[in-house]
Amino acid sequence: MIKVGIIGGAGYTAGELLRLLLNHPEVELSFVHSSSNAGKPLYSVHEGLIGETELLFSETFDLNSIDAIFLCSGHGFSHTFWQENERPENLKVIDLSQDFRDESEGYVYGLPEINFDRIAKANLVANPGCFATAIQLSLIPLAAAGLINSDVNITAITGSTGAGVKPGATTHFSWRDNNISVYKAFNHQHMAEIMQTLNSHQPNLNSDVAFLPVRGDFPRGIFAMSWIRTDIDIERARQIYADFYADAAFTHVAQGAIDLKQAVNTNKAIIGLEKQGDKLLITCAIDNLLKGASGQAVQNMNIMFGLDQRTGLALKASAF
Repeated sequence: MIKVGIIGGAGYTAGELLRLLLNHPEVELSFVHSSSNAGKPLYSVHEGLIGETELLFSETFDLNSIDAIFLCSGHGFSHTFWQENERPENLKVIDLSQDFRDESEGYVYGLPEINFDRIAKANLVANPGCFATAIQLSLIPLAAAGLINSDVNITAITGSTGAGVKPGATTHFSWRDNNISVYKAFNHQHMAEIMQTLNSHQPNLNSDVAFLPVRGDFPRGIFAMSWIRTDIDIERARQIYADFYADAAFTHVAQGAIDLKQAVNTNKAIIGLEKQGDKLLITCAIDNLLKGASGQAVQNMNIMFGLDQRTGLALKASAF
């Protein structure tokens, strides 16, 4: 059994991670650290876990007692955590913050569709961002084929859980319900990792990549819509994507139009392709808390420990 600990156990991401790890056949959950909830049962915060575990949040932790740790605290915390704590040599780390997504300090960028072999050999993995996952999976096959030769226009809408568990002016129900809004237009923090990946696959890329993030009035999921101008026909486009993701465990190319419910509550990324004139539309649906966060983190853990990627991730989509 893989002995696992979690640092920062109170948020939405940690709640999904707990749900997965408690039902993972190869995992023993050793501790869940949360200073603000120490001594309380996990289900007092993550109410869906009632009846599944009696484990309590802890204020202390022993890094030498575990095989892997998930860092689920806010951005910037991970740097501080490793300044204050010594990492045992063989401890495997899956960091869900953005602190090491630039692959600094020995971390490997944890997008399995492009970095499987590196993740398998790594002790340190930086989990991708949620928007970044959907957008990169939409565009990487084109970049790898050298086909991003025009501006890229992206609009992606995310559920309210993407804003985190802490209430804010744009997250409470009365504001979010029946409402849509754009935020961080053309300047979202995930653009750095998106461009890092696209440039690594198409080094001569000089196209403008414009991203409009949208707040949706639903709890979970991301629906990303990207389009470019290209001369390739739809048959070639579908073949490029099918070939690129032929060995991917969770990324699937649909033959027709896709919708969000195909992906919500799963670790899947569902991709759809349409062509009108010289415009190619690439749509991608993921669950922001699973393939966009905790599900992908467990997928990375599986790879790091030599398990089948799908272990513990056989989840049913919310579609009826």
